[in-house]
Amino acid sequence: MVAETSRFDVVGHLVSLRRYARSLTRSDIDSEDLVQEALLRAYEKRGSYREGRQLGPWLLSILHNVFIDRQRSRSAEARRMERVAELQDPHLAPAQDDHMRLAEVRRAFMALPEEQRAALHLVAIEGFTFAEAAVTLEVPIGTLMSRLSRARASLRAMENGGKAGDERRAHLWVVGGSDGSSR
Repeated sequence: MVAETSRFDVVGHLVSLRRYARSLTRSDIDSEDLVQEALLRAYEKRGSYREGRQLGPWLLSILHNVFIDRQRSRSAEARRMERVAELQDPHLAPAQDDHMRLAEVRRAFMALPEEQRAALHLVAIEGFTFAEAAVTLEVPIGTLMSRLSRARASLRAMENGGKAGDERRAHLWVVGGSDGSSR
């Protein structure tokens, strides 16, 4: 057992491994990582080491192969990233437009009367059903639906810069009946 350990003694080859790794990577940090990975691979493959072969060249060839594998992996990753970049829209909308829009919506929402704001919040943001929201607000379901309708109409009107009554009339269509006007 002692003879086999001395035969596979890599400590004496660390200087040449580090020197070669440094020349390949041009970086102290990357070269240390490369040596560590090569030694790990050598340890895992120690069964393939032939008895009469010199250990130094065998370790250097493993280090070189690990370096090549890393280069290929980086190259493949770069090609994948290029493909992803080609699929993305090169002209992204500025983020501040979204922030401004969100601020406008928030101001419009906060400008709603309290009962409309509460009804809209429970249904649109919290995801309550009409029945659940009506129970929470302790109002009949018809009242809740009326508040929701008025809140949505007010937000649409604020969006278009008009008044709630103007907006509601323009978008209201009576299906299967008559609203007093002919269309």
